[in-house]
Amino acid sequence: MLIVLDHRGGWLNQARKQTALFVAPLWAVAGWPGRLVERVSDDAGTMSQLTDENRRLRNEALVNQARMARLQSVAADNQRLRGLLEAAERGNLDVVLAPILDIDLDPTRQRLVLDAGSRERVRVGQSVIDAGGLLGQITGITPLHASVLLITDASHAVPVAVARNGVRLVVYGEGRSDSLTLRSVPLSSDVRVGDVLVTSGLGGRFPSGFPVGTITALRPDDSRAFLVGEVRPAAQLDRGREVLVLLSLPPAPADTTQFDTQPAMPAAGTASAGAAAASTGTAAAANAANTARAPAGARSGANDAARSAPAPAASAGRAPAQTPAARVPAAATGRPPSTAPSAPAAGDDR
Repeated sequence: MLIVLDHRGGWLNQARKQTALFVAPLWAVAGWPGRLVERVSDDAGTMSQLTDENRRLRNEALVNQARMARLQSVAADNQRLRGLLEAAERGNLDVVLAPILDIDLDPTRQRLVLDAGSRERVRVGQSVIDAGGLLGQITGITPLHASVLLITDASHAVPVAVARNGVRLVVYGEGRSDSLTLRSVPLSSDVRVGDVLVTSGLGGRFPSGFPVGTITALRPDDSRAFLVGEVRPAAQLDRGREVLVLLSLPPAPADTTQFDTQPAMPAAGTASAGAAAASTGTAAAANAANTARAPAGARSGANDAARSAPAPAASAGRAPAQTPAARVPAAATGRPPSTAPSAPAAGDDR
């Protein structure tokens, strides 16, 4: 009956609403465990997924950073090699690219070992450069490797010139890869901080014109009579993986032995001239004696011939020339000249 009345008239709607108000909290409480389990399950799955995704993204970031660093390194290598190539092309140089195998920057030993030797036409004495300037010189070779003495080695010195005005100086290594030194620079020298130093070519060890460094400081030495200076090397001595070896050796220095042998030639000439002068003096003495014994006519002829004879050339470093005027006259010797007739000379007593 209640069901029929509720279906037709809706008499129980109000009671149903009131009952729902009281039952709703019970439904909520009854559903909490299920919802809690579901949320915990979802949260656990989400946390695991987030952890995995975070790990994956972190690995990808590390890989990308490594790739970026590698690309930067490749770009730096490319730039460095481009600089080496431009340096070789700019100077129209005959060079070979040599990778660096080992570097020793100890204060007592500043050297490189190159992966290039005699098979690549590397020879002792050749200069080594990079894109910045002069690095050093080949001091030892094997078929596969070469040893380079850096310009910063304490035993090394490089003749240089100021690019601005050509003033010649010498820079010395002091066992530091970032510094060279100038010593005993005259106070009157036109040298300034900021001047660029290049190889002068003196000594025949290095070709001229390669950058060596820039003057960074100048100060008087302890004696106050000279200047000493600090030079920042132009080459990158403590970095880089490749260098250039100049295959063409520097031109040989001018032969100075000829200047040592030339003074001996005037000495020999002087001795000859002295001997000739002695002979001439002896002949003159004999002429004087004969003239004293000859008649007055013969003496006057001898005097005229003596006045017409040129002075000896002993001061010129060679024997006097035998000219006809310098020959002893026939009247003085009592003998006819070889070109004169065999008739007796004038004034002869015979």
